[in-house]
Amino acid sequence: MAETVLVIGSGAREHALAWKLAQSAHVKQVLVAPGNAGTANNGKISNSDVPATDHNQLIKFCQSNSISLVVVGPEAPLAAGLVDDLTAAGVRCFGPTAKAAQLEASKSFSKDFMIRHGIPTAKYKSFTDPKEACDFINSADFRALVVKASGLAAGKGVVVAGSKEEACKAVNEIMQDKAFGEAGDTVVVEELLEGEEVSCLCFTDGLTVAPMPPAQDHKRLKDGDQGPNTGGMGAYCPAPQISKDLLDEIRETVLQRTVNGIREEGAPYVGVLYAGLMLTKDGPKVLEFNCRFGDPECQVILPLLQSDLYEVIQATIDGRLAGSMPVWLEDHAAVTVVMASGGYPGSYNKGLEITGLSNAKDLGLEVFHAGTALKDGKVVTSGGRVLTVTSVRKDLLSALEEANKGVSVIEFSGAVYRKDIGFRAIAYLKQHRCV
Repeated sequence: MAETVLVIGSGAREHALAWKLAQSAHVKQVLVAPGNAGTANNGKISNSDVPATDHNQLIKFCQSNSISLVVVGPEAPLAAGLVDDLTAAGVRCFGPTAKAAQLEASKSFSKDFMIRHGIPTAKYKSFTDPKEACDFINSADFRALVVKASGLAAGKGVVVAGSKEEACKAVNEIMQDKAFGEAGDTVVVEELLEGEEVSCLCFTDGLTVAPMPPAQDHKRLKDGDQGPNTGGMGAYCPAPQISKDLLDEIRETVLQRTVNGIREEGAPYVGVLYAGLMLTKDGPKVLEFNCRFGDPECQVILPLLQSDLYEVIQATIDGRLAGSMPVWLEDHAAVTVVMASGGYPGSYNKGLEITGLSNAKDLGLEVFHAGTALKDGKVVTSGGRVLTVTSVRKDLLSALEEANKGVSVIEFSGAVYRKDIGFRAIAYLKQHRCV
């Protein structure tokens, strides 16, 4: 029987989820709430104006519209207990409970959890008093230069300081100036880890973990990892820096240990678990957990999924993952390049017309919309990160070339993007071939 699925969210991650779910023969319609211009009247996919923050209205909507599955994209609804409320009302929902989602929603909870369960991570201490935090920064026996707002800050609540003075300034901006609002009531001061940063995600039904191919995000605005931090300017997958043996190690020491630990603490974890890792000289260490697909990682991971996403999600919810492990496209690479508004991550203009979207499609590329809207029949900008252009090819270099071609044919005034997504992996591969 063909089903109707509801995806919660409005970004490129949610567009990618809807795109992949729409490929399933089990699915007749994918609604996205609130969605964007890319998810408006696009084949099986359309937008819904049901308010996702009003759980009671959402429950009524799902019941009256025969929604067979709700897939939650962003972190805030998970932390707010949307999965708990929908499940209690008999609506099938994909994502962790609020208790399990504390792994992302509270960095101090997450760090304490990792220590309890022997999960490798940086040294740290949590503070609710800015003076105590600064005293610690100045006296710690390690380089305590990473300052994090403990609560949800839309992927932007982390400052990697270059000096103790800078770290103390970050503490004051987060705790006293409220740079990230209530998310900064508690800060975590952490050891600065050095190495390569990668994202390792998995599906999990609370017992089994099914790792996805590892990806790498690019947080800085400009080429060569220059400029301010952003929500992510592009990604590639798989990351060749992670060998099969290393991925097996991460699966056991990080992903499986986390799933086992949170289950033992009375909060079985069902959904997508994302571990942000630093590959240090002492082995992989966890920088953070996210309780959902990353953005832009989702836009390079899902195109490599050969299995039916709807079937994978159903098996995950039902606790059948061990017998339905996802199959991934091998000997291919995916690259996505984010096109952002001029001025991002600061203030930027909205309502600028976007042209050339069909030209990118003609090149065989997927364009996942993020901050876009429809106005007078035209697609216009409506956010900081506007869209992502994804290419899947036989190797990383050709995938990057094709994605960059796609970016070059899409235009809107002041567009900002990087041309070097995957540069670390390309350098690694060149070095590896020389050995």
